[in-house]
Amino acid sequence: MNDERADRSAVGATFRDDVLAGKVVLVVGATSGIGAAIARAFAAAGARVTATGATDGEVAQVGSSRAIHEVVALDVRDASAIGALIERLPRLDILVNCAGIIRRGDEHRLDVFEDVLSVNLTGTMRCATLARPKLAAAATRGGGTIVNTASVLSFVGGALVPAYSASKGGVAQLTKSLALAYADDGIRVNAIAPGWVRTPLTKALHDDPARSNAIVGRTPLRRWAEPEDIAGVAVFLCSPAARFMTGAIVPVDGGYLIA
Repeated sequence: MNDERADRSAVGATFRDDVLAGKVVLVVGATSGIGAAIARAFAAAGARVTATGATDGEVAQVGSSRAIHEVVALDVRDASAIGALIERLPRLDILVNCAGIIRRGDEHRLDVFEDVLSVNLTGTMRCATLARPKLAAAATRGGGTIVNTASVLSFVGGALVPAYSASKGGVAQLTKSLALAYADDGIRVNAIAPGWVRTPLTKALHDDPARSNAIVGRTPLRRWAEPEDIAGVAVFLCSPAARFMTGAIVPVDGGYLIA
């Protein structure tokens, strides 16, 4: 099992290490889980990566890395902070929106519901809106790409997570709408829709044998995903191989949605 996980954890192994050479990438929500794996994968593919975490504490826990150019704190509920970060980047070729929260069991409270949507959905819109001018400029150089993070819960409901499910359904529709709106700028907008991934966000489910077994039992590939399983698809969507893709919501779920 350890060897199998090590094989799956080889960041960038399926891409040439220069496929995104020279690209400037902002990965929002990248201090753990899927976002962190995506940031590492883009760096392994040759990109200059700025990664963000929600707080200074998250950033401090990540520490320095030779692969990632910089890791900074960013609250995606703060439009002025987003604008300031994007403004100081030398340019921007690729934006990946991974910032997300889940408040399992509390999301029927309206204040919690609103906060989850503000981070997961409106936060994605804030970043895309403020990045649009630089991404449009990058489109003339073969850049200008956005990858949003949807979910299998974009397609199915979650009784304990109505806010998370609604936000991820919204991200899917937002992705399609922005793909139409930004097409004349040459900006491509797609989304990944991860299934059940072993991350801090899903630890409670993974650690519960009954719930974990139910998830694995419905997943045709019969395992949880590792964050690196999702990262490769994000790199693909920003690579020349996906240059005619926009508005796509790509499930990366081990077949969960077809079961």
